[in-house]
Amino acid sequence: MTVAEKQPPAPAGVVVHGAMRPRFDEILTPAALTFLADLHRRFDRSRVELLKLRAERQKHFDAGEWPDFLPDSRDIRSGDWRIRNIPTDLQDRRVEITGPTDRKMIVNALNSGAKTFMADFEDATSPTFQNVIDGQINLKDRWAGRLDFTDFGTGKRYELKPNPAVLIVRPRGWHLPEDHIVVDGKAIAGAFVDFGLYAFHNARTIMAAGATPAFYLPKLESHLEARLWRDVLAHAEAALGIPYGSFKATVLIETLPAAFEMDEILYELRDHIVGLNCGRWDYIFSYIKRLGKNRRFLTPDRSAMVMGSAFLRAYSLLLIKTCHRRGAFAMGGMAAQIPVKNDPATNEAAFAKVRADKEREAGDGHDGTWVAHPDLVPVAMEVFNRLMPTPNQLHVSREDVIVTREQMLGVHEGSRTETGLRENIRVGVQYIEAWLRGRGAVPLYNLMEDAATAEISRAQVWQWLHHAAPLDDGRAVTSALVEAVFAEEVTKLRETFGADAFDAGRFYEAGDIFLSLTLASECPEFLTLPAYRLLA
Repeated sequence: MTVAEKQPPAPAGVVVHGAMRPRFDEILTPAALTFLADLHRRFDRSRVELLKLRAERQKHFDAGEWPDFLPDSRDIRSGDWRIRNIPTDLQDRRVEITGPTDRKMIVNALNSGAKTFMADFEDATSPTFQNVIDGQINLKDRWAGRLDFTDFGTGKRYELKPNPAVLIVRPRGWHLPEDHIVVDGKAIAGAFVDFGLYAFHNARTIMAAGATPAFYLPKLESHLEARLWRDVLAHAEAALGIPYGSFKATVLIETLPAAFEMDEILYELRDHIVGLNCGRWDYIFSYIKRLGKNRRFLTPDRSAMVMGSAFLRAYSLLLIKTCHRRGAFAMGGMAAQIPVKNDPATNEAAFAKVRADKEREAGDGHDGTWVAHPDLVPVAMEVFNRLMPTPNQLHVSREDVIVTREQMLGVHEGSRTETGLRENIRVGVQYIEAWLRGRGAVPLYNLMEDAATAEISRAQVWQWLHHAAPLDDGRAVTSALVEAVFAEEVTKLRETFGADAFDAGRFYEAGDIFLSLTLASECPEFLTLPAYRLLA
């Protein structure tokens, strides 16, 4: 039977192009596709207009304008309003674990001892059609009570333990398409697919279980984009026949423009929001991308940009103050370290970094934090249990914090080095190669890398090249230097993996993508957009 013959029954104007696999028909039902089509027809025009506004805003940044707090919404920032209620199951989020939506990951994350698990359709998932729909099957099975997994290589069986972590789902950002589902001749937004399918199949079941249909909303750049999510959430609630305000969202503040609109984002979503999160890796990427043409904001090596200083410190403190004033949670950022096997000293050094980072977050007033690996859950949990004996820290007002625009844009001190250049190239190429093979969370050099960290890698090389930035040895970063180092690093990767494995992978395509992005005259918005054309 051909793929075309396997396509599910679909409402008028809807075409599914992806290959149908076992159980896909449970997710791509005519009713579910009708629900998705309705979201697309009602809201896609606004989504597209908002993406155009991003491009218009970028022209101002490229011309030398600095981001700033909005003058027209001063009354919102000075008002005494607060968000609506936070449900009981979201009151204590001291440690959250995140990862892709594959079945084994979901079972292990829900069993990890973390308070919540963010099932990630965005940066930690390579959006092959199989990954996207399999992820929905896995989440539906969690709420149907049939989530288990057998590793056929080891025979080990995984099943859900009592009192699993609270489940929060992150759909893709507004910019990402889902080419496998077409409505009225146009690819539907990935955000509508991920949110819509999960809400349609599970919202009523979740609420019947006394739990909250909860979401993480990524990569917003303005309160207008938050307003669109508000309208989508409210419409979906009405369409599904559940009470207004049932869906609860946490917004990742992971773009530079959004950091200047935190009050406004909370206000737009005030009936549906429970908090904001410091999405540190995407925030670094956004800082580089949005200010990349301004030499004033030339960045040092990625390793020098830490949360305890410069623009990262300023925005995290402002996020805590803003959230707590409004009765919302201020979630800390990701610890990307993973256990280092067979090297106890290096492993302890990595865990010590995590411990210090979490102590800073808890001490500053964050209500919880993120980790990428189950072994880090007890490390982060010990810190927050010790420094945060209450379920959260909404009582910590941080009225002492005064953050200016200049502090929000402060550049980290540090050198630009050939080592940093090489690391960017190695990480970027390897991550893109794995992504093209369907893996969105990739362990590299004792860190769990996702799309955000790969974005930093390629954007920083672009920025250095655009300004012919000097390295610490006095050499300028030129296209000749980038291409020479790139060739050397790719050769090393081929030697490391072996010629057969390298050639059988997708390293050549990944290298082409990375090099084209870094050598482009303009800094491309997202590497996942050109990469998706090869994936889809």
